[in-house]
Amino acid sequence: MSEQRAAYRQIMRATSIYGGVQVFQIIVGVIRSKAIALLLGPSGMGISGLLQANTTFIAALTNFGLATSAVKNIAEAHASDNEAAIVRTVGVLRKLVWVTGLLGAVITAVLAPWLSKITFGNSDYTAAFYWLSVTLLLNQLTVGQDVLLQGMRYIRQMAQATLYGSVLGLIFTLPLYYFYGNDGIVPAIVGTSCISLLLSLYFVRKTIALKAVPVAFCEVWTEGREMLRMGFLISLTGMLTMGAGYIVRLFISQTGSVADVGLYSAGFAIINTYVGMIFTAMGADYYPRLAGVASDNQKAAEIINQQAEVALLILAPVLILFIIGIKWVVVILYSSQFLPIMTMMQWAALGMIFKAASWAIAFVFIAKSASKVFFWSELVTLLIQTALNLIGYRWGGLTGLGVAFTIGYCSYFLQVFLLARWLYGYAFSPSYLKIFFLQSLLVVIVFLVLLALPESAHWMSIPVFLLAALLSFKALNARLGLIVYIQQFLYGK
Repeated sequence: MSEQRAAYRQIMRATSIYGGVQVFQIIVGVIRSKAIALLLGPSGMGISGLLQANTTFIAALTNFGLATSAVKNIAEAHASDNEAAIVRTVGVLRKLVWVTGLLGAVITAVLAPWLSKITFGNSDYTAAFYWLSVTLLLNQLTVGQDVLLQGMRYIRQMAQATLYGSVLGLIFTLPLYYFYGNDGIVPAIVGTSCISLLLSLYFVRKTIALKAVPVAFCEVWTEGREMLRMGFLISLTGMLTMGAGYIVRLFISQTGSVADVGLYSAGFAIINTYVGMIFTAMGADYYPRLAGVASDNQKAAEIINQQAEVALLILAPVLILFIIGIKWVVVILYSSQFLPIMTMMQWAALGMIFKAASWAIAFVFIAKSASKVFFWSELVTLLIQTALNLIGYRWGGLTGLGVAFTIGYCSYFLQVFLLARWLYGYAFSPSYLKIFFLQSLLVVIVFLVLLALPESAHWMSIPVFLLAALLSFKALNARLGLIVYIQQFLYGK
């Protein structure tokens, strides 16, 4: 029981650390966007967005997804307690980030004149793309350092590097925008990349003491082939997802209106940013922890169930509160003109229950380097979700898109569970099933109250929220000893 309690506490500790950083990054992002809007105006925002969109696309083509795939290799080596294996894996990773970073930088520099003409209709921004090519190398080198921190589960140091990078990046960029206007955009992007790299290097060297061992390029290919293969499929999946998103937006604009495209984008930006940050915070520690025991199906299943339980216990009350207060969320973040997305977002919030369950399971395919299983599973899901989005919008407009999101994640949940069951014998624990059905029921009750009953009866959702919060606290206390932990914190023990 003590080992399980330690495992649950590790999940909560990592989530709280990196979750706090996620919240802070959102605040910094809002401040940065506001500053660009005020200091540079719409044209400056457009230039900045277009420049970064190009480099982001090229990075996706050339970075081979090492930010995700390499974590598994580092985590496995770290879990083995074999220093020679750790040093060799780190040496391979460092070579790979240099090669892939230089590849992205060279391609950007070679295509700079063409990118300027295609993007802006002239060659005025060729020099800007030359300078920005450097950021592809800098960012990939930063990825190499972040992977070490994440793979070895130094989550606090990883969070500190991210936090300080956000703050220093903001402090660095604001004077550039103020004094130089649009001419400060490129120096701001390059400078921010430099700051991120320097901070990552500092925390890695402060935290991880490893001897540098020369690694021949033939060894790099032999040892890093699996990293590249898995990473390439992860990158390819990401690019296909971007393409599917473009198809959906194009369909909405042609079938409905451009305004609906904006409403759709705004709604899912809220879901993915403010609710999705829970998954981002949890994934920072969960992925390397799962990868470290991926060869043992029983231990992997235990970790998946633990993570799925905590994810749902945290998420369910948040989703209920989100469904209840969606009107105020939309008005505060956007304006009353965006209120037509309310029902769409309530349906999408319902779908996040199934996303939480499928998210915890789907990591096992990456952790086990089952690259083909991962790719084909994601591709099938992408095709199903895209078809559901097109049908949903034609059938029910924006609300239909919310319904499509929920059905899509329900389908994905069943798909990844059956695959994990068939390939690795995975099964849900009785405690998880109890939490899933009970909390899901409460979320559905609140959803139906707000959807089907008149506004005068919406107060009935408040007691349901309090019940969900109480049940989550009780379950978390049983797993983590929250009350004892709080008492120790308050009394300084």
